[in-house]
Parts: sequence; C-alpha cells; structure tokens
Amino acid sequence: MAETTQEHDKQGSPWRWIPTLYFGQGIPYVVVMTLSVIMYKNLGVSNTDIALYTSWLYLPWVIKPLWSPLVDIFRTKRFWIVTMQLVIGAALASVALTIQAPGFFQATLAIFWLMAFSSATHDIAADGFYMLGLKQHQQAAFVGVRSTFYRVATLAGQGGLVFLAGRMSEMTGNVALAWSIVFFALAGMFALLFVWHRFVLPRPAEDRAVARGNVLRDFAETFASFFRRKDIVLVLAFLLTYRLAEAQLLKLAAPFLLDSVAEGGLGLSTAQVGIVYGTIGVIALTCGGLLGGVAIATWGLKRMLWIMVLSVHVPDVVFVYLAATQPQDIVLIGAVIALEQFGYGFGFTAYLLYMIMISQGEHKTAHYAICTGFMALGMMLPGMISGWVQEQLGYLNFFIYVCIATIPAFVIAAFVKIDPAFGRKTD
Repeated sequence: MAETTQEHDKQGSPWRWIPTLYFGQGIPYVVVMTLSVIMYKNLGVSNTDIALYTSWLYLPWVIKPLWSPLVDIFRTKRFWIVTMQLVIGAALASVALTIQAPGFFQATLAIFWLMAFSSATHDIAADGFYMLGLKQHQQAAFVGVRSTFYRVATLAGQGGLVFLAGRMSEMTGNVALAWSIVFFALAGMFALLFVWHRFVLPRPAEDRAVARGNVLRDFAETFASFFRRKDIVLVLAFLLTYRLAEAQLLKLAAPFLLDSVAEGGLGLSTAQVGIVYGTIGVIALTCGGLLGGVAIATWGLKRMLWIMVLSVHVPDVVFVYLAATQPQDIVLIGAVIALEQFGYGFGFTAYLLYMIMISQGEHKTAHYAICTGFMALGMMLPGMISGWVQEQLGYLNFFIYVCIATIPAFVIAAFVKIDPAFGRKTD
C-alpha cells in the first residue's frame, strides 16, 4: 500500500489530466448529438431525416453496458482512453474529408456511428480510470471539476464551434467548406489530447486487466440483479418518461431557430444560434444544474422531486410562445432560451440523483451504466419520430404536442418511491 501511494504521488497533480480528460469526453458527444444536427440543417437535410438518423446515434450509449466488462478484461483503462482519443480524432478528420463529397449524408453518418461507439467506450474507461487514478477523498473533491469541464466542452461545441461554422460560412460562401474547417480543427485538437494524455495520465497500479473466472456468468448475474428489483417496472417507466418531451424538443430546437420565418422558424443565422442556444443556453443549463445540486444537498431528493419535475417540463411552453410570436429581438430570444435551459438543468439533477439512488449495492457501477443506457434509450426513441411529427404539425402545433408529452412524467413521478434522507449533506 505504501508503494502504491508513493507511485501515485509521483504522477503529479490531478489538475494536469482531469480537466482535459473530461473536456475530451464531452466534445465527441456534443459533436454527434448537437453539432451534427446543425450541420445537416445547414446542408439542406430535412427535419425528418435529421431527427430519425441522428437519434439512432444514441444507440452506442444505450447499449454500452453490454461491452463495458470488456474494458475491464482487456488491457488497461489508460490504454482504452488514449486509443479511443486517437480513433475519435481520425473519425473527426474523416468527417471533414467527406462533407464536400457526393453522398456526404450517408458517409458522415457512418463515421458519426463509429465516433459514437468510440466515445461511449471512452466514457466507460474514463469514468473507471477516475476512480483508479484518485484517492477516495480526491474523487469527491474533483467531481465538480470533471462536471464543469464536461460542460465547458458542451459550451465550446454548441457555442464556439457553431459560431465558428457560421462565420466561416459567411466568409467563404461555402457551407460545406466551413464545416470541413471546423472538423479539421477538432481533429487537430484530439491529436493534441492523445499526445497529452499519452504522457500525463498517471499509471495507477490498480489499472490493469481484470481476470475473471466465469465472465459470462458474472456478467449475467450483474444484469439479472438489476432486473430482479420489485419496483423494476416503475423504475424503467421513470427513466424512459422523465425526458420524453425534452427528447423531442431537443432534436428540433436548433432547426426551429434556423428555419426561416416563412417556414415557421425564427430565421437566425448559424452564428446567432451558436450565441443564443450554444452559449447563453448552455451557461443557463450549467447554472441550473449547479443550483439543483445545492438544492438536493440541502433538502434531499424526495422534497425536491416535484419542484424539479415542474422545472424541467413547464418551461417547454416558452417554445410555444416563440413559435406563435416569432420574435426577431435576439435579446428576447436569448432570455427565453436561457429560462428554458435553466429549468431543464435544475430539474435534470433529480434524474441523475435518482439513477445514483437505485444503483446502490454490490454492482453499483454496472447498475449505473444500465441506468444510463435506459436514459439514452429514452432520448433515442422519441427523438427518432420527432422530425416527422414536426413536419406533419408545423412548429407551433409541434411544441404544443411536446407540452402534452410531458404528462406521463408527471404521472410516473407521483408513484416513485424515494428515501426521504437521500441526497442530503447530513447523510
């Protein structure tokens, strides 16, 4: 134990690698889930196709529990992290090369698919490495740091990169070229992350391939123990309905902001969307999440649940207002988007804490991975049909439909059972 501690101390400060590791974890997710939507919209792809095909890209995060044991069994977490960063960098460069080619939609989707699997694998390794590379008290101390830099990645992706793409489009007059430049820049950044982490990531003694006697049996038991819960139906219903409305709204928010007023949208430029939705919106989302964490730590999850359910879903009505009035005041649009995103960030905290609560026990890491899989499934399935629904209803009626889709979350929330003390600092 003394040797392990000395070896750990020689690795240097966690500040050298935690910020960059979680920034690197966030970028490919925001690229696949958000940047791809805006890029395809700029390149003339229909809302139906955008929502359907980009929603399928959630699948690797849905099924990642199925291959998470392989990350334990084969090689080290450190190996998986740097390898996946190299693969993600290559995928980003490939997107840049294919955007201007014939059949770009199919080609880039295939590459995004590879990137999504690589990113999900990177998530498994990074989260496991975090627990191995830090002492227990450091894990608690740096949880806010990792969350913050993941949000910084979201801000950089939805804000800075979208703004850059918009400006480059205006300067070059070529939308495809502008997006190629953005993806080449991202590829270069991931090449630097690969080199950086290749040298600065610590080498904890505990980070090694884990030999298991009967992998299939242990794997099956881990899954079976989760689904043997007496309240499993209620648990799954909560995981799948809490974001039912948001999953559909999220896919059409950026297209709504970009579409012309004649088409029912707000007619913003790509650069303006980067500022309003990707910068102001993400800052509000982050502030809401931080306040949500403080609220649950103060009063507990049970007391805060209904307030947070309301804060996630009621602000969806602001999109009804935007679609009905189609304001052209960029300040007003930014304020309204900030309100909706703040409410979502505040209320989403309850969802995360609920997953942690039901994952307690012998297999907490695997069970939490299963929960995140159902979380991704709850985003994927509704998102797939959202573009078609919007094109049938128009933006105004679609956002009214989204508000109606919040009802199942309220119904299920009335039945979930939560320990009154869970989440409070006094625990």
